[in-house]
Amino acid sequence: METYRTAIQAYHSPLKKAKEYPPMQTLLLAYQSLGVVYGDLATSPVNVFSSTRLTNLTEDDLLGTFSLIFWTLTLLVLVKYVFIVLHANDHGEGGTFALYSYLCRHINFQSKLSIHNVRMESDERMAFYSHESGSSLRSKTKKFLERNSAAQNVLTFVVLLGTCMVIGDGALTPATCVLSALQGIQSLSSKISQDHVVLMSVIMLIALFTFQRCGTSKVSFCFTPVMLLWFVTNVSVGIYNILEYYPSVLKAISPHYIVKFVSRNGKTAWNLLGAVFLSITGAEAMFADLGHFNKRAIQLAFSFVVYPSLVLSYAGETAYLVRYPENINNAYYSSLPKSVYWPMFVISTLAAVVASQSMISATFSIVKQSLALGCFPRVNIIHTSKHEGQIYSPEVNCILMILCVTLVLGFKGGVELANAYGVVVIWVMIITTFLTALVMLIIWKTNIILILAFFLPYIIIEGCFMTSLLNKIPQGGWVPFAISAFFLTIMLSWTYGRSKKKEYEADRKMSLPDLDQMLSRYSTYRAPGICFFFTDLGNGIPPIIHHYIQHTNSVREILVIVTVRTLPTKTVLVEERYNVGKMGVEGVYRCLIQFGYKDSQSMEGDDFVTLIITKLKDQAEFTNEIRKIDAAAEREPVFVLGRTILKANKGWFARFTIEYLYRFLQKNSRAAISALQIPPDRTLQVGMLYEI
Repeated sequence: METYRTAIQAYHSPLKKAKEYPPMQTLLLAYQSLGVVYGDLATSPVNVFSSTRLTNLTEDDLLGTFSLIFWTLTLLVLVKYVFIVLHANDHGEGGTFALYSYLCRHINFQSKLSIHNVRMESDERMAFYSHESGSSLRSKTKKFLERNSAAQNVLTFVVLLGTCMVIGDGALTPATCVLSALQGIQSLSSKISQDHVVLMSVIMLIALFTFQRCGTSKVSFCFTPVMLLWFVTNVSVGIYNILEYYPSVLKAISPHYIVKFVSRNGKTAWNLLGAVFLSITGAEAMFADLGHFNKRAIQLAFSFVVYPSLVLSYAGETAYLVRYPENINNAYYSSLPKSVYWPMFVISTLAAVVASQSMISATFSIVKQSLALGCFPRVNIIHTSKHEGQIYSPEVNCILMILCVTLVLGFKGGVELANAYGVVVIWVMIITTFLTALVMLIIWKTNIILILAFFLPYIIIEGCFMTSLLNKIPQGGWVPFAISAFFLTIMLSWTYGRSKKKEYEADRKMSLPDLDQMLSRYSTYRAPGICFFFTDLGNGIPPIIHHYIQHTNSVREILVIVTVRTLPTKTVLVEERYNVGKMGVEGVYRCLIQFGYKDSQSMEGDDFVTLIITKLKDQAEFTNEIRKIDAAAEREPVFVLGRTILKANKGWFARFTIEYLYRFLQKNSRAAISALQIPPDRTLQVGMLYEI
């Protein structure tokens, strides 16, 4: 029995330290991040001033607008994301799911809807989980969240909502960026109509998503030079405009220009916040894309390249508009010197196409995190380089492509698509602020005064932006919310179905005495040989094994219950890959197989069986047991896969969710062990109906 407990403890996540990167690799990742992470954020100067729709402009109005843009960039992106939120990562992964996973290692969630409820009693002794008392407020907050299932459900729902909003923005951003970039082609000839632009946008989007299969490293290799050229040229143009039109424009960094602007314009200034917010759309991708690079690389790239470039670009546009305020509707292109107009037009078009990459990569990362927490239908995740976080999902890529093409064809570049851009991002930022404050309180044990100094100002600032952006919802801003609702339905249905499945298995899993009684007292035939029974239940004996033995009235002399999992590491040493323990019943063993994401999951041939036999014999305590294992090994092994189907008996909501939504997702998603290479001629699949 003790060996069984030892084997089960191997199922817990190991204490994983943050990976250390040498300086040169960090610099290389920082360079690559320019073409993947910052495209959306870096191209914002093209759209912000032209979206303000201000009339009768004065110098103070323009300086106040620039001051608003500067402090929005500084406070919400540089201070909040770069210096605070990036530290709240979960082993190098960022995004709302990473924050949730980080909290789950310190809060023991017990809610049925909780998407990371994998703790056991033995976990309280593990360093991987937090169990210190800490301050009174921290302790009370932690106990409240652990004991209040309603609070856990609300927190889980908020996390899922924030995640789906990022995915929704990931579908909208490529469509908007590519379409807006190509619309400039119409200035070449009056014969180029909007239909031509739409057709070219569709072709460009299909090419962009097809290119994703090459992986983050190769994508960044092609895209980063474009963005680097974009930053260099924008800084040059910005400095030229400052010196040429209004050398003292940087005085607007002083926040008193914001006060003057707001007091003079009132409601107009409040409406302007929606346009100013466009200057930081893409900031959420900086956190969500963290797994593709690392924290230091993201910080270096933004602090020393992106941030100065954006400030000088906006300053240059402001300086030009002080001289020519009538050109605000086309501020960026009007501010370009005539001698570099067409080269800059080509560069900006390429940069706008690259801008869509940040949200595509962020979506891949978020889906990977969702899979790890078991709240997204299983899809194929391909690691495209030696860097752990650089991934690609063919299924997700295809869904995003279909959504983007549909949006372009449906709206044809109308104003509704432009209004939809960036509306949900503010909600993601508010959710991130809330979760980061929880991390500061419960995990970092930050002083309550510092927590309030972070939470209150940011929730007020983001709340102001949110109320301003609400005006866009009837004018097309509903689009990302509709996409978010679609993905939220998928994730909630999958999470609900998985929670019901786990609840059923927990209530009906076999005990060791029950298994012993079934094998010894009911004339169960013990056929010679070895049976590997695969299950994703990491703790206990799943009811499908009882179902299998009951209906076949037989089982092999050696029954090995196998669970396979993929660890967040490139490879697992062969000697550490297999953990075998005795179950306390004659001839029944438990085996945990751990693979790295680059390991071949092949169980064909004799090597796998021979290795498992050796591990089984190491667990044997008597000579007779060893002889029985050797005799069983002489026959070909059988691989049994369990498949469960859920059926709801009560309530129309449960029946609709389980029997239609969840079952559809289950049929069309990858099997839990689909990556395993098992001999097909020795494989048996056993099905069982779970009546919920």
